[in-house]
Amino acid sequence: MLTKAEVERYRRQISIFGEEGQRELKKAKVFIAGAGGLGSSISTYLTVAGVGRLRMVDHDIVALGNLNRQILHWDSDIGKKKLESAEEKLRRMNPNIEVEIISETIDKSNVDELVGDFDVIVDAMDNFDARYVLNKTALTKKTPLFHGAVHGFYGQATTIIPGKTACLRCIFPEAPPPTVPPVIGVTPGIIGCIQATEVIKYVLGIGRLLENRLLVWDGLNSQIDEVPLAKNPGCEDCGRGARL
Repeated sequence: MLTKAEVERYRRQISIFGEEGQRELKKAKVFIAGAGGLGSSISTYLTVAGVGRLRMVDHDIVALGNLNRQILHWDSDIGKKKLESAEEKLRRMNPNIEVEIISETIDKSNVDELVGDFDVIVDAMDNFDARYVLNKTALTKKTPLFHGAVHGFYGQATTIIPGKTACLRCIFPEAPPPTVPPVIGVTPGIIGCIQATEVIKYVLGIGRLLENRLLVWDGLNSQIDEVPLAKNPGCEDCGRGARL
């Protein structure tokens, strides 16, 4: 049930999808991999929307060079674990939600346990090795995966529904060379908001998701394009002969 305070807090969005929809958000359990630029934006907007439980996993420490884009972290947080900084801010934003933090590096040995029985997986990572691990787990658990990535003024997002859409490995068969990408803070803000919107729509069962569509944001030209996607029958993660 929603309390009177919750009804008042969320009344502008309740006018869109009703108290039943708000109760669905309150019941939702969202796994967020990463507490950096994308993770800051995603977790902020899911928190204020009233998603009931967030589990965030990250292992990094806040550094001065993070602060142009990782809006959950401030000067006073430098040297702290990113998750501790994030948890503090998110709890202050909305005391009605549950925030769980796990300071670990996501890999093949722990990802199944970390994701657990959460309803959705949100990819807020900055490297494809971890993304492929999340992709494989999403396929195994049949859990939706919401992908986002950024580079400079450019970003991309897609929603992966196991068994229905192209998986991340279908879209990107090979990882790009590892780099430290340039990023301006508005780009993860925009892409993170798109990912958060996709999660909310999925939980509520409304709208059209980014299924088999890669949204590409060009901030320099204020232009959004779409790339149509299709499953790859030979995909090593979800195609014929894949071992899940």
